[in-house]
Amino acid sequence: MACADVDMDIQGDDEGPDTSGCRTPPRIQHYQATELMPEDKGPLHDLLKKQPDVLGSLQMVSGILSVGLGIIFAATQTMGDSLFTLFRVSQLTGTLFIIAGFTSNLLFKYPRLLPVSLAINCGCIIVAVLAACLIGVDLTLWIPQHHQEWKMELMELCVLGLEVILSVILCVWFAKEKRAKSP
Repeated sequence: MACADVDMDIQGDDEGPDTSGCRTPPRIQHYQATELMPEDKGPLHDLLKKQPDVLGSLQMVSGILSVGLGIIFAATQTMGDSLFTLFRVSQLTGTLFIIAGFTSNLLFKYPRLLPVSLAINCGCIIVAVLAACLIGVDLTLWIPQHHQEWKMELMELCVLGLEVILSVILCVWFAKEKRAKSP
């Protein structure tokens, strides 16, 4: 049968356990930090907390939509019917926004792409404003018989508006981060 020699006396706060005749047990010590060390922040930490990759993904999706609309529009109209078709506005802006979204998504893995992504997004804004002007001219000179194409151009104008808003937000975030990194 097992047997133990344990002191069962009730002791006060100021009294220690009675250790006469017993050897003292080994004292177990463990390390406890008294001060927390701050985490090392990686490059672009503050920017990446805002999740620019989500906006970049939205840019890519809207770019794919633009390219698709452009292909449909080019297949249903002749080249001289509108400036939208003549200059391949939708395909150009869609491709640029797909590239801009891709570089925005790559910022997490490759922070050195920040200036490139900023330049691409600024270029996308400029091209999108020019495309909106061309679409605006088309909409004012439109023939009422082509009502379906007019709706498609209006939809493309709305997609361009979304793309410009996304690019402006990303440009502001990227410019702030670039300014914060430069001495």
